[in-house]
Amino acid sequence: MDFTQTTISKLIQGDHTHLWHPFTQQKEWCEQEPLIIVSGKGVILRDIHGHEYIDGNSSIWTNIHGHSHPKIVEAISRQASKLDHTSFLGTTHPGAIELAERLVELFPGKPLPRVFFSDNGSTGMEVALKMAFQYWQLLGHKERHRVVTFSNAYHGDTVGAASLGDTHLFSKYFSHFHFPVEHVSEMAALSALPEPKKIAAIFIEPCIQGVAGMRLWPKGMLRELRHFCDQHDIILIFDEVMTAFGRTGKMFACQQEEVVADIITVAKGLTGGTLPLAATLITEKIYEAFLGTYTEQKTFYYGHSYTAHPMGCAAALANLALFEEEAVLEKLPTTIEFFQRALEKLKSVPHVAAIRQYGLIAGIDVMLDPATQKPFPWQEKMGATICLAARKHGLLTRPIGDTIVLMPPLCITQEEITQAVGALALACEERG
Repeated sequence: MDFTQTTISKLIQGDHTHLWHPFTQQKEWCEQEPLIIVSGKGVILRDIHGHEYIDGNSSIWTNIHGHSHPKIVEAISRQASKLDHTSFLGTTHPGAIELAERLVELFPGKPLPRVFFSDNGSTGMEVALKMAFQYWQLLGHKERHRVVTFSNAYHGDTVGAASLGDTHLFSKYFSHFHFPVEHVSEMAALSALPEPKKIAAIFIEPCIQGVAGMRLWPKGMLRELRHFCDQHDIILIFDEVMTAFGRTGKMFACQQEEVVADIITVAKGLTGGTLPLAATLITEKIYEAFLGTYTEQKTFYYGHSYTAHPMGCAAALANLALFEEEAVLEKLPTTIEFFQRALEKLKSVPHVAAIRQYGLIAGIDVMLDPATQKPFPWQEKMGATICLAARKHGLLTRPIGDTIVLMPPLCITQEEITQAVGALALACEERG
């Protein structure tokens, strides 16, 4: 579809007049023409002027098989024509039942047989958090009130999920609303905590932290953490919102170390990046603590209007089917190896200080002087500046501070990887 200049001008005016974008300084936003995306196919996004970009961050870490995949589009359309929405409070529907069964089966032995649906990563983590707290109270262990997460963690922006995080910039204005959380940097610090029997739950992003700047955990850490929680009867919760559905090379990141938590939350890629949906998977042991008569008041009082949204479930089922139909996981090792080799070429590029990569996830640190580890002044927003420059070379991505994220859809080709990394190299060189 071609857009006239009049139409484009009206859209820009409408955006600047009425919209408020997330994580965005609106004053600066309204001083420039916004990037208006109008279509997407595969890993390519197209803007209102007809310019094309490789989706270098999977549309905020969500897209799996590429944009507008015909199988997912068809599934959504078919479901919308049959049942668009129904309350999940007091009713159920086939899509939710089938999706729950499919998710449970993704873990050998079905250690997490119960599924609670919600809307997004933050609400999925709220579910996990509230379940953990209520579980111990129902068992009569009110002393189990402590929560432990890891330094630089990010688990979402709703109040409960934000309390779990350790990202000061995002939470400093609301911190007095947050409940107390203990943050530890590593397993040694966790093991040194006093009175572990008072810890209700421990939360972690397995294998790699996202918003922290794509920081990798030491190999074997998840096994150590699982052992610690087993030793002290602590609920272990994995935040797989970013890492699930092939990002690390396995369906779930925790499968890299063959570890299963007591609760796991997934979102983002659950629907292939098409519709909002999250799922929190839970052990039968935790589920059974909530069973009782109405008068016992053990019910888990939590939910959303769009819980188990039928179209979201249809999209998720199509997404999971594509993993088998297109042998996605089987093809990933070759793609990941090429991705790793391509990233190696950035080491000689000006201002590239470090590259962290896990599967098809990469964080590239840029600094004023990598040799001395001298950072750019934060006021320069150099990560964002380089990402903006990369657009001219056909790459669309976002930074986390001065860490540039490269996390393409799993369907990206070797040619497209070369183009994406090349665009990033050119953007850095232009700054140099």
